[in-house]
Amino acid sequence: MDKLLIRGGRQLRGEVLISGAKNAALPELCAALLTDQPVTLRNVPRLQDVSTMLKLVRNMGVTAERDHSGTVRLHAGDLTNPEAPYELVKTMRASVLALGPLLARFGHAKVSLPGGCAIGSRPVDQHIKGLQAMGAEIVVEHGYMIASLPAGRTRLKGARILTDMVTVTGTENFLMAAALAEGETLLENAAQEPEIVDLAEMLILMGAKIEGHGTSHIRIQGVEKLHGCEHAVVADRIEAGTFLCAVAATGGDVFLRHARANHMDAVIDKLRDAGCTVTPEEGGVRIASKAPACEHLKAQSFSTTEYPGFPTDMQAQFMALNVIARGASMVTETIFENRFMHVNEMVRLGATIHVEGKVAMVEGVQQLSGATVMATDLRASASLVIAGLVADGETMVDRIYHLDRGYDRMEAKLRGLGADIERISGAAA
Repeated sequence: MDKLLIRGGRQLRGEVLISGAKNAALPELCAALLTDQPVTLRNVPRLQDVSTMLKLVRNMGVTAERDHSGTVRLHAGDLTNPEAPYELVKTMRASVLALGPLLARFGHAKVSLPGGCAIGSRPVDQHIKGLQAMGAEIVVEHGYMIASLPAGRTRLKGARILTDMVTVTGTENFLMAAALAEGETLLENAAQEPEIVDLAEMLILMGAKIEGHGTSHIRIQGVEKLHGCEHAVVADRIEAGTFLCAVAATGGDVFLRHARANHMDAVIDKLRDAGCTVTPEEGGVRIASKAPACEHLKAQSFSTTEYPGFPTDMQAQFMALNVIARGASMVTETIFENRFMHVNEMVRLGATIHVEGKVAMVEGVQQLSGATVMATDLRASASLVIAGLVADGETMVDRIYHLDRGYDRMEAKLRGLGADIERISGAAA
């Protein structure tokens, strides 16, 4: 099992290229299932979850080729097996995104209940209820969602779908399913994330009729057939936000190429309030921060919420900044009930954090000390890397397979900015 060895204390300077967004690439790989024509995706990140999704669609009979430039070419013209088995999706919750496209195009699908990070309940009942509203018959048996159309029907039918909660993957599933449904579908309480907008723009390139994406009300007029397209995956705002927090914590001056400031307003506002200089520039975003953080930055309280609010996927990384900033802060997690698992590991590094339910109270310290810590989920991994970058001495981050699920060669990018960080392979460790 690979680990990261970090020797802290170095400021970050230079330029880093932000990869395509994982949370856009995964649904867009599934969108290729909607057509029998070739689809080309560019700027696809090299991540473990992407590799898993490619294995999944290949298992269905899809031709999927990836090159070193980040381009993936898919052709689902000969798809013969509309099934997502447990063995291929047990590590990835995004597998549920195959359900809508398979059902819409083929009229039936069998998709395993998904796995992924242990950060709390992310029920699929909203997906099932929404697709049932569109006429699907769905049962859950032996860990699988088995979906089909009623006898005599060849297409899903448009419907008004109002989810009990804002669900990103649910909105994506309904978008893809409704694109081929008969009639009009209205999604209310829809997620508004940039990744939703990017998926909708890809579907429109394929011939879908969609309005309102980026708002809480999305209207889709179903069409009989979609065609192929070429589409570039939007830049990853969470990877960009992670690098912003890393520079803020360590100090330095870094240009994030391809990052889009308008996708990170909530995070950037907090960084500016903390004392960083964050500036949108042509082709990306620049951040400058003075070190040490305990003297120059002020801790910031925040509460996670749905986009465009402060993202839950940035909570752990910003907390890594708060633990070494001046003053006290209160971090409230409203999305997932188990997303403070990084706290105990940060305490091992010398952080002062007290958790009560959904609230973590943080008291900034002047210095963290290197230690061996264990990653518990994807974003927790990133927060421990940031903490290790500012800690005195050596920090060893174990179980970084979580990190590889969502960050494209993170340690290589950090080394390019001057960090002293190296991957130690499982055999060497």
